[in-house]
Amino acid sequence: MHARHGSSSQLILSLSNVLGSSISLMVNFTAAGAVVSILSPLSFTHGVLIAGFGTLAYTLWSGFRASILTDVSQLVALMGVAVIIIPWVLFSAGGPEVMAQGLERLTAEQADFFSRTAILEQGAPFFVAVLAYAIGNQTIAQRLFAVRQDLIKPTFITATVGYGGTVIGIGMIGVMALYLGVEPMGGDVNNLLPQMVGSYLPVILVALAFLMIIGSLSSTADSDLSALSSIVMADIYGQSKGRGNANPKTMLLIGRVTMIVATGLALYFATARFNILDLLVFVGAMWGCLVFPVIASFYWKKVTNKAFTISVLAALAVFLPVRFTLIPLTGAWGLFVELLAIVGVGVVLGIMAFGFFGLRPAVIVGTITTLAMLPFGFGYLRDFETLTGSLVAYSVSFLVCYLLSVRSSQNFDFSVIRKITGDFDEENPASDEALAAEDSAARSSR
Repeated sequence: MHARHGSSSQLILSLSNVLGSSISLMVNFTAAGAVVSILSPLSFTHGVLIAGFGTLAYTLWSGFRASILTDVSQLVALMGVAVIIIPWVLFSAGGPEVMAQGLERLTAEQADFFSRTAILEQGAPFFVAVLAYAIGNQTIAQRLFAVRQDLIKPTFITATVGYGGTVIGIGMIGVMALYLGVEPMGGDVNNLLPQMVGSYLPVILVALAFLMIIGSLSSTADSDLSALSSIVMADIYGQSKGRGNANPKTMLLIGRVTMIVATGLALYFATARFNILDLLVFVGAMWGCLVFPVIASFYWKKVTNKAFTISVLAALAVFLPVRFTLIPLTGAWGLFVELLAIVGVGVVLGIMAFGFFGLRPAVIVGTITTLAMLPFGFGYLRDFETLTGSLVAYSVSFLVCYLLSVRSSQNFDFSVIRKITGDFDEENPASDEALAAEDSAARSSR
């Protein structure tokens, strides 16, 4: 981003990643504390501290290598939870017959598979948030560089299907709790998963589930630590010194200090026990301010630094009052926000269409979706401020970035990016062709 636009756009992207990864780190420590407090004699605080210091210790030692290795164990652990733990809980609770008897506990909205409340209060906000995670989350970008170029597509398809199926499977724990009439301990929904595991599994499987869940949380936490350290040491320190002038040892020290500071802050805020799902949706919505400007910057030559910066800041300025209802969504303001949210629906689906089919289908999908939503959005979307705030972030960033760029005379040469970017400690830069030739010669000599 620094090569494409300059320091201001890079700083915005870096700060958003720092904030997002810090919140994600706090979320994982909070979840670990809930698991430990319910499945062991230790308290919530003990669980937070164990997860924090344990993750920090091995990440300081091995860094991104450890993060990649634990990603593999995370997927295996989550699949183990889905394949072993969930069926065992189901049959320990009485099997499908008991679940069928629990239908009488459901409200009309809960019994409706196509419940508008469920879709608009949880499903749609998560859908929008996940799209933004792909662009704003530094940990995903790191994985791109950890995968061989010709295996990126199959790797991400496999991960999407496997992880998506696992998440849906684990979500069934919550469905079973609903059918059984189980209320979360202390009214804290963060406790529901470990509570169900502790209630319906034998001791051996409880211990197995405990290790699986803690391992999965640690894997995500070490990814956030790696992302934070790389942002501070490369995007902040490295760019301030310039390519060829940054000291690799100093960069490594700064990265490790960043991990320690980030862990300390995350441990402190984790004790507040914020709602995990709300925090994840908020981070996704915040990153929604970046999605269109980032994508457009790498496909449209006209996008300028001014357009990128102003569009992101404008989207954030509108998103926050809408998300937290700082200004009541009534009157002209309410209608204006709903219009932006309607445009946001078109932007979200248009971006998805662009990723799969290209520009022309994306424009068609976005336009048709926006027009189709016009009769249904007004007087309705304002009741769902979480979803509306996320959609507004997308629409404002799109409108401002497009309007400031469409008349721009800039004709950016994307080949410049390849020339500017590189390793900070590269003493004798070599072309990709020369490096490939050296690698080929080394392999043939073996």
